[in-house]
Amino acid sequence: MPLKTLAEYETMASEAHGHLCAGQILGLRLAMYGVGLLGIEDPAGKDRKRLVTFVEIDRCATDAITVVTGCRIGKRALKFRDFGKVAATFCDLAENRAVRVVARESSKQLAAERYPEIENRNQREMRAYRELADADLFEHQWVRVALGPEDLPGYRAGRVACEQCGEAVNFRREVKRDGRTLCRACAGERYYEPL
Repeated sequence: MPLKTLAEYETMASEAHGHLCAGQILGLRLAMYGVGLLGIEDPAGKDRKRLVTFVEIDRCATDAITVVTGCRIGKRALKFRDFGKVAATFCDLAENRAVRVVARESSKQLAAERYPEIENRNQREMRAYRELADADLFEHQWVRVALGPEDLPGYRAGRVACEQCGEAVNFRREVKRDGRTLCRACAGERYYEPL
């Protein structure tokens, strides 16, 4: 089944995210553009095992991107890099190529110029993001993404125990420090502080 229409994706995104907003529409369009550049016709269906997507923001657009691509963290097909940018990189595993798509900041100004009569910013941007051309909304760049086997969906490997805390570490995410095998938290990459 080929890509759905924007309206169909909007319904799905609203259900998945809990509401529909300008960020959702922008994310849908961004993902549709990215997979279109790759020529992937059914990312959430028959082509689902050939796509890995990196997202760079933890906002509404990311939930929308998952609706179009079918990529999920739990399936190891969605990767999050907290760069704070409305951007995503779509990796075609079958063709070993990738494209990074970023939302143009100028799209907000274009929305204001096109629909000055719409006072509500979200409503104004929603309408504009539905109608503006891809070139007005996005920039894209062909990139190379080095994915090791441990980064791919379906990868299986044995677990190792951290020599400091004893917790199991999967998917070759352990680090070697001073001859010891450690989890990333014990190696100094902890995002939490034990109480």
